[in-house]
Amino acid sequence: MTVSTNERDLAKFAVAIQQLEQGRSNAAGMCTLSAGVVNTTVKAPNCAATSKVLLFPRSANAAAELGNGTLYVSAVANGAFTLTHAANAQIDRSFVFVCLG
Repeated sequence: MTVSTNERDLAKFAVAIQQLEQGRSNAAGMCTLSAGVVNTTVKAPNCAATSKVLLFPRSANAAAELGNGTLYVSAVANGAFTLTHAANAQIDRSFVFVCLG
């Protein structure tokens, strides 16, 4: 739940706080590395230039990419981050991510 800065209903604030206590957050998402290129830009609306991006593989090829040391976060900006990685034809290098900070 997103709570507007103009919100006056305390129940909506309570629900938002409960969701945070339960581990829910708008700072998470999913992405897949682009095939055949060395950079993938990921749109992440809640990402800030000072955010730290954490990646978690969702497939064997994604885990291999991470384990090979060929994947890293090369840039972080407001609303997006860029991943630099190996250029290959694999289309299943999928990750979940969290942008914190």
